[in-house]
Amino acid sequence: MRILLKLIFLGLLGGCSSRQTTETTSTVADSTLYPLEVLEFDASEKNPVFKGTGLDTWDQLIRERGFILREDGMYYMWYTGYRDEPDNEMHLGLATSPDGLEWTRYQGNPIFESGWVEDMMVVKSDSTYYMFAEGRDDIAHMLTSTDRIHWQEHGPLDIRNVNGTPLSKGPYGTPAVWLENDVWYLFYERGDLGIWLATSTDLKVWTNKQDEPVLQPGPEVYDQFGVAFNQIIKHNGKYYAYYHATEFKDWHEWTSCVAISEDLIHWKKYPKNPIQRENKSSPILVDDGSGYRLYTMHENVAVHFPTKPPKPN
Repeated sequence: MRILLKLIFLGLLGGCSSRQTTETTSTVADSTLYPLEVLEFDASEKNPVFKGTGLDTWDQLIRERGFILREDGMYYMWYTGYRDEPDNEMHLGLATSPDGLEWTRYQGNPIFESGWVEDMMVVKSDSTYYMFAEGRDDIAHMLTSTDRIHWQEHGPLDIRNVNGTPLSKGPYGTPAVWLENDVWYLFYERGDLGIWLATSTDLKVWTNKQDEPVLQPGPEVYDQFGVAFNQIIKHNGKYYAYYHATEFKDWHEWTSCVAISEDLIHWKKYPKNPIQRENKSSPILVDDGSGYRLYTMHENVAVHFPTKPPKPN
């Protein structure tokens, strides 16, 4: 009996060792095909690191995509604040942090009150900051600044079909912009029912690369009822688009997902989507000097750090 038990024990031990080896091999294979340092993240215990005040202030609540840039060792976050009241206008706020974890609201908030600013992202080119955001009725518009605080409105984006005619009436929101070789690439959604790509060289007229979406909802369940790009990065020669998605028709919950491309036009969804659940959406990546960390911006700001790979046996 003792010999039999010993053999059984050794068999179980061998099985565990085999499973661990398989899991380690699988992780190595995944990291070869997909750079896990920009795809797999674990939530910080300090979350949420930023949220609405919950008080009678202009930013009682926050929502949608905010955006973070790290410059000269300081983190700058632009966010959308609003009151929990019917038909209340969305305004733009700024917060700063030395570590991206503890945030201080700018005393002069809101920093732009001349119109609706929601779901924004920022691109810095030379000494100018370009903000692309949604306005009222989900119409994308552009603002510029040279100091991160004072912003000038430039009006709705003029997006054209391939043949040069204006887009049909309706929303075109969640603008996500990539700048490369003096060409501006604009990804936008229309009712979250697909993502289109338009380009511009003068920031005045944007022309569709094609009149069909470059990314559509489904057939995967996790994004079957809505998609919108939030940010594009370039890593190891490929483009990674971080987008929010929903599997629910009533949009009551969103997730964070990734799509990958070699030319900004043809996109493949990451097989392990979503990379974040639990209504953690509007994802963006921020380089903290040692690598990327992931922030999910809706409906509170949460930070996630790269998952550490398992140690091989």
